[in-house]
Formats: sequence, structure tokens, C-alpha cells
Amino acid sequence: MVKIKFGTDGWRALMCDEFTLGPVRRVVQAIADYVRRHGGEERGLVVGYDARFFSDRFAEEASRVLLANGIRVFTLPRDLPTPVVAFAVKHRGAFGAIMFTASHNPPEYNGIKFIPAYAGPATPEITGEIEALLAAQNGEIPPPGKPEGSHLLVSYDPVPAYLAHLAGLVDREAIARSGLRLVVDPMFGSGRGLLDRFLGEDGRVETIHDRRDPLFGGMMPDPQEANLAELRARVTAVPNSLGLATDGDADRFGIVDADGTYLTPNQVIALLLFHLVRGRGWKGVAVRTVATTHLIDRIAAAWGLSTVETPVGFKYIGEIMRTRPVVIGGEESGGLSIRGHIPEKDGLLACALAAEMRAMSGRPLVATLAELYREYGGAYTRRLDLHLDQEEKERLMRSFLDDPPTRVLGQEVVEVRRIDGVKCLLASGAWFLLRPSGTESLVRVYVEAPELDERNRLVTWLEEVIAAERNKVAS
Repeated sequence: MVKIKFGTDGWRALMCDEFTLGPVRRVVQAIADYVRRHGGEERGLVVGYDARFFSDRFAEEASRVLLANGIRVFTLPRDLPTPVVAFAVKHRGAFGAIMFTASHNPPEYNGIKFIPAYAGPATPEITGEIEALLAAQNGEIPPPGKPEGSHLLVSYDPVPAYLAHLAGLVDREAIARSGLRLVVDPMFGSGRGLLDRFLGEDGRVETIHDRRDPLFGGMMPDPQEANLAELRARVTAVPNSLGLATDGDADRFGIVDADGTYLTPNQVIALLLFHLVRGRGWKGVAVRTVATTHLIDRIAAAWGLSTVETPVGFKYIGEIMRTRPVVIGGEESGGLSIRGHIPEKDGLLACALAAEMRAMSGRPLVATLAELYREYGGAYTRRLDLHLDQEEKERLMRSFLDDPPTRVLGQEVVEVRRIDGVKCLLASGAWFLLRPSGTESLVRVYVEAPELDERNRLVTWLEEVIAAERNKVAS
């Protein structure tokens, strides 16, 4: 049987290889066993899916498995974003949701995630229990019968309630008054027809790539700079505009300013924190992952907020959001949520807030970012993905974990953190993080420095150190 392991955000695998109907039934049955163990049959599960090939068919099969277990099922009218499905859990008071999505991954992948009743990513304790139930299964799960006429099957459209909720978090009137033009790119994914509908369909909003395409136009549905060339072209052709992109399941965001500048998630999270504390006077804590910019920390401190650092994965940010007054929670990979919203990353919300900030400030976001750098110090980041074999990966991580450097580029290493990988903080405010992937022979290296030249020198130093470690393995 296929070995199934939940990663940072559910189980993802290659379709027609591991991700097929048989293994999907096994995972859904384990989730059904979890629901029954905790008495959630009557509250039921929302079953959602993204725009990928066969996602709707996987969702149908999941519904049948759940109904065969006596669990109420809320079915949705179309493919919808992960944050909308998560919101639906809270809105209906459901026990949770099953979501079929591989998010920003290539089109040949699919995935399944369980969203608990609190409407955020499942914690390791929950996924661990589901994995244990999966391991206890005895063989494959047979196809269930057809559910026609079941009183447990409920049709439900969460979009109107979700957009009404979003209207309580974002000032659409300010955006409309500003005259700002918006170009929306859902990247052929499940965000289509939502952000443009929310922001207004009166000519101020132009949408590209707004049809369902399971191949996502031949590229990864990931709103990184390299994948947003068409969005940049439209934004630079339209005066006084802002580009807003969401990934395949609209839980990540990408922002392109009027001059074509792509703003990284690190920069957008810092900008929106500044917007919320200065413009709305919000107080509380800012939460970021260990790999996310420390510019957040400096802005938070200047406005009387504390900062919480978590391991990588929005589930850890979501845990803090459920127990503390979080102004904003964000991760460098493009996840963001704010106070009053669900504890799940939401690219639609992030894009709408970026439009609000741009409209209310009356100037490009890059101009506000330059102000932040002058006021709170620069934050120049870089990420390196090292594809290593298992021996190289283990040796590199062991070297830094057991014997981290005490001086780098003539500077003292003032702190070493090991909450997720190994992170070294330098006296200048620069830092670097080595973090191994839990599912691949891959080590991700994150670097940040207050000056561009220092960041570049730090990257070069790391490349030399890492090359030396790899040569030790080879010899």
C-alpha cells in the first residue's frame, strides 16, 4: 500500500502514482474514524476542492465515504479557495472540513488536508491521531455506494457569508474613493470570481487568467515574481494601478506595484503590520515564522507590540491566533491572516488589505516600504534551496546544530535558535537559518541583513561553508 504521511499542511502526492482513489479513500476513512471517535457525526464535515484535475471527483468520493460512516456532509457549488472552505467550517458550526488541494504545487500534484472546527490548519496532535488511525487500517477501503437521497447530504454556498465577513475587515469604500485601478490574477485557480467581485465590478477591476484551467496555463500556480509576468505587463500599462495575485487555492498572495515592482511576502507582511498599527491603532502581538523577516519585530517594538516566533507552518501561527490578540500573523512563503479573521492563511484577504493600504496612503507601496527602511532599518532577504542527498543533508544539519559558528564575517553570533532548524543571529541584526525539509532531500537556507551588501557577503560565506561540508562527505 502507498505510504501516507502528513506534511506541514496535509498529504500531497503525484496523481496517477500515489494520489489515487484508493489511498484517498483510506485517508478519508481515517478522518471519518477521527470524527466518530470525537462525536462529530451530527455537526458534520464540509468537503471542498480546488481547480485541479479530478479534485471534484475526489471530493465526491470523500463525501460517499463520510456518508457511509453516518457523517453529515456539506457539499459546495464549485471549486473554492482553502480559506473560504475554512470559513465555511466556522460559519456552519461544522466539526471540520476535508479540502482537496495541492495549493501552489505543479498541476500534476494533488493533496488532502483536514481543517478542524476552529477553521485553521490541523495541529500536529490532530494529524498524528489521524495518521495512527490510518496505520491501524486493515487493507484497502472498498468503494462506497451512491448517496442519493441521504438526509445527511446538505448543499451549501459559503461565498456570500465569506464576502460579507471580508467586508468587515477591509474598507472597500476607501478603495473605491481612491480611484485606484486593480488588476487581479487568480492564476486559473479557485480564487476566480471572488476578489474581483469583492473589490467591485465597475471598471476599476480588471481580471486576467479568470477561467478554470487544471494545467494553470502551463506553470505552477504560485504567485512568485517569475510567474507574474503577464500581471506585471498589465499593471505597468494601466496608470495608478496595483496587481493582486492568488495561488491555486488562494491561500497565498502576490503583489505587484504600479511600476512593476514585485513586493515579496516579507515586505507585504511588514507593510500591512505598519498599516494596521498606524492606521487602525491595533494593539496585541505580531506572529511570524522563524524564516520570516525581522523587520516585523522592529516595527512591532516601535509601536508597543511584542513578537512571537514560531516554527515554519501556518498551523503554528494559527495556534497563537486562537489564544492571543494577534494583530497580524505571517510567513515568508506568502501566508497571512489578521485579528478578527479565521486562523488560516488567506490570499484574498491579504490582497484586499494591500489595496486598502495603497488606497488610503495615496502613494505606491514601494514608497511606503522605503519609509519603513529609513525608519526601522533595511531588510534584504534571500532564500537558497539546496538539493542534497540524505547523507549530505544529515551531515550539514548536524554540523550547524552541534557546532554553530561563533563569528561570521568578523561579527559575533549573538544568539542561536533551534526551534526549527538552526538560526544564527549576528550583532548587526543580520541572520541566517538552515532548515531541512521533512519530506525531501532538501535544505532551505534563509538569509536576511539590514544592508544589501552584507546580505550578499553572507550568502557567499554560507555557500562556501556549505560547499566545504559537502566535500567532506564526498571525500
